[in-house]
Amino acid sequence: PHRTKITTMVREETLRGCAEVDEDGSCIRPIDASREIAPSRNDRSLRVFRKMRFLTGMAAIGGFLFGYDTGVISGAMLPLEREFQLTNVQQEIVVSSTVLAPSCSSLIGRNLNRTLGRRMSILIAAGVFSIAIGSAVLAFCWDYKSLVLGRIIVGIGIGIASLTTPIYIAEVAMPKIRGQLVTVNALLVTVGQFISGMVDGIFDKYMPDSGWRYMLGLAAVPSIVMFWGFLGLPESPRWLAMQGKNEEALAVLKSIRETDEEADNELCEVKVSLPPSRQRHLTDGDVSIISDSRNYDYGIDREDEDEPNNVFDAESHERNESFFKKMLEMLMDAPTRRALVLGCGIMLLQQLSGINTVMYYAASIYEMSQFDELTSVWLAGFTALAQVVGIALSIYLVERTGRRTLVLTSLALVTCSLFGLGASFYLSRVTSQTVMQANEACSSQPAMVWNGKTSYCYDCAEISGCGFCGGTCTLGNSSGPFDTKQCEDSIDWNYEACRNPFGYLSVFFMVFYLLAFGIGMGGLTWTINSEIYPLKFRSLAGSLSTATNWIGNLIVSATFLSISSARVLTSYGAFWLYGLVAMSGMIWLSFCLPETKGLSLEEIEKLFRRERDREGYTIPTENRTLVQEFQDLTPANSVVT
Repeated sequence: PHRTKITTMVREETLRGCAEVDEDGSCIRPIDASREIAPSRNDRSLRVFRKMRFLTGMAAIGGFLFGYDTGVISGAMLPLEREFQLTNVQQEIVVSSTVLAPSCSSLIGRNLNRTLGRRMSILIAAGVFSIAIGSAVLAFCWDYKSLVLGRIIVGIGIGIASLTTPIYIAEVAMPKIRGQLVTVNALLVTVGQFISGMVDGIFDKYMPDSGWRYMLGLAAVPSIVMFWGFLGLPESPRWLAMQGKNEEALAVLKSIRETDEEADNELCEVKVSLPPSRQRHLTDGDVSIISDSRNYDYGIDREDEDEPNNVFDAESHERNESFFKKMLEMLMDAPTRRALVLGCGIMLLQQLSGINTVMYYAASIYEMSQFDELTSVWLAGFTALAQVVGIALSIYLVERTGRRTLVLTSLALVTCSLFGLGASFYLSRVTSQTVMQANEACSSQPAMVWNGKTSYCYDCAEISGCGFCGGTCTLGNSSGPFDTKQCEDSIDWNYEACRNPFGYLSVFFMVFYLLAFGIGMGGLTWTINSEIYPLKFRSLAGSLSTATNWIGNLIVSATFLSISSARVLTSYGAFWLYGLVAMSGMIWLSFCLPETKGLSLEEIEKLFRRERDREGYTIPTENRTLVQEFQDLTPANSVVT
């Protein structure tokens, strides 16, 4: 019997490579290996990865627009200041208007995401509110008010896009590459900032008076490309499942997954993670697949006596639900509340550690370091490349070392670089030439954290209308001192800037800061926020965390020029403050940030559950049979919530 079995196995193996057999079962024509068609699964995998790259690329254009429109203002601000005679407060309003608008539109985007879907929301961001329209207004603006209006229109589109694109990518991506794909969106943000810096430098050099119009207007081009690209992309399968469109959801999943089985299992995970009102369409096959996948924790919710009678009534019921009721329900859910605190906290930390002071005011910061305008614009553009490199490293490392390790490492390095950047400004002050005598109007200035006395050339140059020469701080302008007797040699006249041997130390720490920030805090804050919320609250929680990011952005961008002035914290004091925030955030995250590497979105929800959360939960009537079947299929030592 054994010999017969072995003979049969050998014969079957031989015939696998045979194209034609005779009546006796002998092979008469072997398969031509050179013409053999690759297995269909390999073909499908190749198609899936190609589609995933295209889909991610189109969605990530939203990140590019985010980066371009926030970064371009850094170099454009200097010629805009000359064109419209902007004060410090007006400059802060111009910058912060594109921050305030997204913080509001990201909340509106929550309703768009929930009712119209992820794809349609991105189309609206690119087309209807039109980043393109906003860019056109900016390109042809005629005064300060029209400039602010254009920035607000652009901000509305950016707010919706910045909320939706990470969610869309996370919901369509395969779990094993989700972290990389979501981080690609953040990479395109930094690429947009770098490109905007190059555009700023070119137009500032060759069109110093009108080049700012081209700087601001060119954002229309990628927004049109994104609109065109999304016309042919599918809707998020998780959003389709939320609407009860399971056949469409399955069709989309089969087009972006390597096997039909993988698509079926994922759809079942999504179904059982839905609110109870949307689970009535679960089949016996779903129960079996879910049991095999060990997703026992999902589909259980608080009992709702006013539950609608069918899935279509449920959709109508949910749409009519008030925002505050939904918000209260989310905050009352302990696991979601923990995820929301983490998500909003890490978003706020990203901004309060100073990233957008560097991105929005990079050229101004370099002018503080005593570089001239053109040099400052070019330095601002090239140092933005450091964050691109950091994000690229993050994409390579995110699925190898994990989110937690990269974020904590990033914050540690960011803290060091911010303290170093502050120290470079302090050294440039105390090593500048000493003031031996000063005109009465230039002898002091209002100050909060220092005595305000004009002791160094650096202090003198920061006082409007004052300049330094030969140990004297006196009244003057860019041409020279008003009283030529006080400065015998006008060649040594220093106005608005002094010689700074530590200027390139500031450049070093700026580059170090952007590189360190890009490795973790630049992209992984968005990656983490796209992963940690349950499907039921994903749009609402995502909109709140995005709004928090923009509010933090607004706080920083609207206050930097003020707090870095000599009258408040000084330039070095401002960066030391940001360093303290980064250090505090690192300590906090070391206790509360879990690792999500390699987990499905549904598995990540479990990380925020605690034993005590089971108290106060009841199983809805319609789910009790389902849970009993889970328990029957579960090993005795497993726990079903």
